[in-house]
Amino acid sequence: MLFGLDGVEIGLIIVFLCLFGGILSGFPVAFAIGGAGVISFAIIAALDSAGLLIHQSIDTASDAYRALVADGVRPDAISVFRYPDLPRLGEPVFPRGWEVALDRNVSFIVNRINERVLAGQSIETLLAVLMFVLMGITLERSKIANDLLTTMARVFGPLPGGLAVSVVVVGAFLAASTGIVGATVVTMGLLSLPTMLRNNYSPEIATGVIAASGTLGQIIPPSIVIVLLGTLAGDLYATSQEARAQAAGCGDALTYLGQPAVVSVGTLFQAALLPGILLALLYALYAFGYALFNPKRAPAVELGSANAEAITRSEAFTWFLGVPVGLIAGVLLLAQVGVVGPQSLQVDTFTDRGEAAALRTNVGEECKAAMIELHGQEAWDEAVAQQEAIDAAGGVDESHRLTPEEIAERVAEKEANAAPIGTGVATILLIFALVLAVARGVMPSAPAKPLLIGALGVVLGLLADILLIAPSTSSGVSLVILAIPYAMAFYGGVHAAGRLAQNDMIRVVFPPLVLIVAVLGSILGGITNPTPAAALGAGGAIMLAAYRRLKDLDRSGMVIIWSTFAIVVAILLGINFDLRITRDEVPLESWIAFVGAYAAYLYAVFGLLYSCWVLFTGGVLTPVVRETAKVTSMVFTILIGSQLLNLVVISFGGEHYIQQFLRSFDNEYKVFLIVMLVLFILGFVLDFLEIIYIVVPIVGPVIYGGTFDPKWVTIMIAVNLQTSFLTPPFGFALFYLRGVAPKEVTTGHIYRGVAPFVLIQVLGLGILWFFPGIVTIVPSLLGR
Repeated sequence: MLFGLDGVEIGLIIVFLCLFGGILSGFPVAFAIGGAGVISFAIIAALDSAGLLIHQSIDTASDAYRALVADGVRPDAISVFRYPDLPRLGEPVFPRGWEVALDRNVSFIVNRINERVLAGQSIETLLAVLMFVLMGITLERSKIANDLLTTMARVFGPLPGGLAVSVVVVGAFLAASTGIVGATVVTMGLLSLPTMLRNNYSPEIATGVIAASGTLGQIIPPSIVIVLLGTLAGDLYATSQEARAQAAGCGDALTYLGQPAVVSVGTLFQAALLPGILLALLYALYAFGYALFNPKRAPAVELGSANAEAITRSEAFTWFLGVPVGLIAGVLLLAQVGVVGPQSLQVDTFTDRGEAAALRTNVGEECKAAMIELHGQEAWDEAVAQQEAIDAAGGVDESHRLTPEEIAERVAEKEANAAPIGTGVATILLIFALVLAVARGVMPSAPAKPLLIGALGVVLGLLADILLIAPSTSSGVSLVILAIPYAMAFYGGVHAAGRLAQNDMIRVVFPPLVLIVAVLGSILGGITNPTPAAALGAGGAIMLAAYRRLKDLDRSGMVIIWSTFAIVVAILLGINFDLRITRDEVPLESWIAFVGAYAAYLYAVFGLLYSCWVLFTGGVLTPVVRETAKVTSMVFTILIGSQLLNLVVISFGGEHYIQQFLRSFDNEYKVFLIVMLVLFILGFVLDFLEIIYIVVPIVGPVIYGGTFDPKWVTIMIAVNLQTSFLTPPFGFALFYLRGVAPKEVTTGHIYRGVAPFVLIQVLGLGILWFFPGIVTIVPSLLGR
């Protein structure tokens, strides 16, 4: 044994030394990882051929080993860490020779690249990375961040520490629109750091809040980190739980767990929402508290009003808070009492399949004992009772086709129970009402007549829906009935939009906010998966940047505005009309709606192409595309190189050795804590991409193979990686900020500034550790 170490231990040391050496050499990281795999394999193969690497494995033929198996200990639970006194055998780290290992590695790497990079199921999710990167870089280059910082500084500046709070708000905003840490830190460092220093903010609080806020892109959706983690977590969780179920004597994970072993990127976005908001709130509270105790180091700053007209506090409270909250609460209350609700009369032509028992009870004794231990005796007894009741009733009712009479009966029943006001109408009119109310608050001295006409249209629309429109009324007739109320509401909305444009906060925040809500709403609401949502975000960012570019050139942006309106029209037509023109009988109103929706779609495509042309001629699109290609190429090259490095670790037994060590601890929390500490330390020297693709696949089968919720595990890892971005002396966010900070801001200022935020990060991790419901509550609510 070389240096008294096991051969596998030496192999792991060689791999990590080669990896760190390649990264620190200055060679591009994407290629350094693959090169580290090749070099480390060559070194380990040479030492193994020389007989210097000996692995001490357990002698499975010994009497002591057989006695343990006879006592009921599973063979996969026996390791040198749990039973160090068992007899051992010395063998090479490559039992069948390095030539066989190399041949298997080449075969595996071709298969894995095909599965995970070229043609696998995860390729569609990975395409979301490309779209989110394009969205983020486009917004970064369009000066939207500059407008956001200026406006938020005017809003929060008069508060103690207001500039710092505004940086946190904009950081969260950019995190939800870019998801790229480096771009956010650099952008805010260039824009806000000089302003904060000119207004007598201490360098420590200024640099600390910028670095910390910039890392929110790691956790706030749509986070690229979560997209990449999600593609791995889904595979690791499914595979690990299948192995766990088979070890328990059950046939599959569905039987053992009572639910599918599935976790998706969309679900992880839902899980990350509250933790991201929690961290942003903790940052803002610290900045505000710091200013209260150190007013001279974070003073209040008056940078002018964000509103064109001075308004009183009572007016602001009434129109910006009281009336909007009252309108939303009123609609929610009406929905609870059944006045607002769906009016669809569509029914399934097949009956639902009868419900099965909560747990499968037709299992062996070993699986039964394991399921009782996992779910509890009460849950098992309840499932047995459910199954007995189902068997007594003749088994589970199978689905069958409904007769025309049964379909007509169900349609009549749905119409009788339908809400008086449809959800779609209520939503549209609520949006109009909110716009009218806020517009009144922006300019209270302006004539109220246009807004009153719009409000009257909202009221008439609600009355018309209640009195004149039934659930069976066709979409065309409904549109004719609501035409006048909609026209009145639209008239008031147009005047309201002109007034809202006079408020800097609304004018600057509203467009990117709508884009973020559209992207995240479609994912969190389960409407679509991350890839189409990312494509929507990328297209919206291009149109938003083009509109911003046209305004800088004093040119009209009406083409883009009408293109956005065309998208809304196409969506509304698709929701309210049946656009399937391949049916046997297509009514005239469906043909008209189809032509209108298709025309709106074509105009929206024209608007997107026009936006691309505006950005191209303005010299913006080319660098955006080039930077997007660089980032995504780096991601996929690191993915390929990390697969190679992982296979090297697997080939000499390193992965199995690490997993055996982790499984030697009986406490799951202790194992997970060890993994989190290792990830935190590795975060000092490795980027999140290397950690995700190199470390997580090795430890994943252990941490995803237990009883922990996979969403909680994944979000904890993401927050941990975010913490490592901040921690001196190697936090990447610190280097990004150091590169753009002025000369009077020293590295010591940055280190001292981020120290409190590192503690806040650790506090956030602790809160999520002791209150995992913060992670799981949103997916559980939306899942219902």
